Amino acid sequence: MTDRPRRWSADGKLAVVTGASSGIGQCLAKQLVRRGCRVIVVARREERLADLARENQFFEENLIALAGDLTEPQTRQRIVDAICEERGHVDLLVNNAGVGAIGAFETASPERLRDVMEVNFFAPTELTRSLLPLLKASGDGVICNISSVLGHCAVPDKSEYCASKFAMHGWTDSLRAELQSQGLTVTLVSPSTTRSEFFNVLIDSEGASSKSVGSWSPDRVAAATIRAIERRRREVILSLGGKALVYADRLFPGLMAWILKRR
Repeated sequence: MTDRPRRWSADGKLAVVTGASSGIGQCLAKQLVRRGCRVIVVARREERLADLARENQFFEENLIALAGDLTEPQTRQRIVDAICEERGHVDLLVNNAGVGAIGAFETASPERLRDVMEVNFFAPTELTRSLLPLLKASGDGVICNISSVLGHCAVPDKSEYCASKFAMHGWTDSLRAELQSQGLTVTLVSPSTTRSEFFNVLIDSEGASSKSVGSWSPDRVAAATIRAIERRRREVILSLGGKALVYADRLFPGLMAWILKRR
């Protein structure tokens, strides 16, 4: 098997995109539809999904809106049922839904950690488990996990979020090794800060805020994600700032620890 297999095409395919009511997920859904893909869009905010489908007739005909909480088994089963009703297999799963939390670990509640891990890690892993037979049935299945540069390099005051993304990173690498001989592609996408509503829906912020320096637009992240999927990339780290953070931590861990300590 080569490092760069043939390109994947969205045309005529069926995809599931989670966290599709805004931000990266919404942009991904739109761009996939424009490439000829039918997309099951999943999010908790039903009215936002309905608004997305109503943007124009083309979207309305090619988006299947499914509102629900991915941490609940019933929602994951509804996704399975929707796929089976459509065509009996699915070609692309994008695990994008996520939440954040900002603030010191010491003063946070145990529930904050559990809530972040439930949404950012356990929900996508269990959804993937449910969809694996349907992805294998595609013959050209792709799993794309949207992680973060903070799944490579941890920073203060985001310990729960970093933990969830490190877990996503490790699980993705292991899953890729397990599935590569079974015709499935597994891609990890690690954006840095994105200009979206993400940090407007923090589980807990303790009055803190997230700084957005050199952030990318959701559309730009979505376009880069689709390029990574089409090229069957194993992993992509987006933005120069994101790459600088990750590689500085790998090459100069002592220096990075000193910098983060001074923050």
